[in-house]
Amino acid sequence: MAGTSDSADAVDVRQARLDDREAVVAFTSDTWPQLGGDYIPRVFDDWVESDGPTQRTFVATLDGDPVGICQGALLSDDEGWAQGMRVHPEYRGADVSEALSEAVFAWAADQGATVCRNMVFSWNAAGLGQSRAVGFEPLCEFRWVEPEPDPAAAPDLDVRSDPALAWRVFHGSDAYRELVGLGLDLEESWALAEVTRERLEAAEETLVVADDDRARGMTYRTRTFEREVDDEDGGGETETWAEYGVGAWDDHETLRSLAAAVARDAAEQGAEQCRMVVPETPRHVSDAAYARVDVSEEPDFVLERDLTRY
Repeated sequence: MAGTSDSADAVDVRQARLDDREAVVAFTSDTWPQLGGDYIPRVFDDWVESDGPTQRTFVATLDGDPVGICQGALLSDDEGWAQGMRVHPEYRGADVSEALSEAVFAWAADQGATVCRNMVFSWNAAGLGQSRAVGFEPLCEFRWVEPEPDPAAAPDLDVRSDPALAWRVFHGSDAYRELVGLGLDLEESWALAEVTRERLEAAEETLVVADDDRARGMTYRTRTFEREVDDEDGGGETETWAEYGVGAWDDHETLRSLAAAVARDAAEQGAEQCRMVVPETPRHVSDAAYARVDVSEEPDFVLERDLTRY
């Protein structure tokens, strides 16, 4: 498929193939050395082999050589997600990202999406600038609250598993307003989608903390997974993580109980680490500090592109 940008006539965009692997790995291996390297080389084969109606992996080529990659995913009937945008360092500024983005937008719109979102680390100035340049607009920001899994954690509030009540709590919370209704998707890692009743019913678990009068906080577990980590000798090992889609709570005391519920639930899944999305606001982050719950050092930004014109 030809690139759709008039300024990117020399750039062609097509669906990725397995034989693109060597070239893609070559220009992505050193993307983020501070994070232990890029994840693209690890997932490239899976991405290509699992492409289908709800997912499409694209490469941009110049003179037939792959110089960029991006994947589009459909999170619901009308929500698209763009991820893994990478451009060969020697071709940045050559309209490669624009051509790839246009291909993802057009594909997502063809599948019925009315919006496409992405996520960029707050410290990634180049990625933020690139996203804005191709039409993404700022939407919201979040951090991770990271309780330590503990089977003996004892919330002060009652804990219930109730998807309908969890949705009601979230829908009436300031977390809903700050995150414009978004939480972690159940299928696509590192993707945020609209939190619906159906998604909560399909979650691995919902946790609601309540006193005698009302429900005061909620979250939902999206997945439990193995994550590779580097040991002191430079070798690889894995940790089990539990991930929670969004946290909403009334005050720091409620968060203390919600975090304890998460810590106990994660431990019951055999997780060694866990994390929960929370809004990046002074109230939410300081509540975590007040409740003595660990929080990630920096936020992540979510941006959005309207697909009406496609």
